[in-house]
Parts: sequence; C-alpha cells; structure tokens
Amino acid sequence: VQLVESGGGLVQPGGSLRLSCAVSGLPGSPYCMGWFRQAPGKEREGVARITTFNTIAYADSVKGRFTISKDNAKITLYLQMNSLKPEDTAMYYCAAAPVVCSWSLHDYNNWGQGTQVTVSS
Repeated sequence: VQLVESGGGLVQPGGSLRLSCAVSGLPGSPYCMGWFRQAPGKEREGVARITTFNTIAYADSVKGRFTISKDNAKITLYLQMNSLKPEDTAMYYCAAAPVVCSWSLHDYNNWGQGTQVTVSS
C-alpha cells in the first residue's frame, strides 16, 4: 500500500487549502481512510476519517470547517480545509486502516509521508 499526500503550503488565517492523498495497493476488503496531523511538540491526532461505506467522522476542532471525501475512481482521498486558523498548523498525514475505523493510531497500518500546512499572516 502506498499513500502520497500533496497540497500543503502556507496560507493566511481564514484561507483554504485542499489536501490530496493518492492511494495505491489497497485490497478490495473494507478500509478506513483517515487524515491525521501533528504539530511540533504535540502528539499526532485524528482530524477526519471515512469508511468504505462513506461513514464520516471529524474531530471537534475541525467540524464545520474541514470536509473529507474520496474519489473511488481515482482512488484519491481529499481534505478540504476552510477557515483555517494558526492552530491548524501541522504536518498532515493520510493513513489507511483495515476494517476498524477509529481515532487510534495503532489501527492504521499504512501512512503517507505527510504534507506541511502552515497558517500564518
């Protein structure tokens, strides 16, 4: 399984970014796909996740601002981020978990290399 993120960058507060995660090698069985982030000096945390059957969950800190989606034809995961805040600054990772869909990092056995998002004026 290979996950490759893109779309990060520097944006002003209130701005928007769309992250993409190109996925290859996933088996045909149900999978959970998630976006996580890690700020300097902090633990990695879940941001949004989506199941094979399109059940979606968001962290409270991003509800109403971020939208997770996937394109099954292109096998790509997206994270639309609006109304960005300085506290959203972090390295963002996409990850895949077989069957179980949770916020636990241990459930995810495949990770991308990350893409940096910096929100600053």
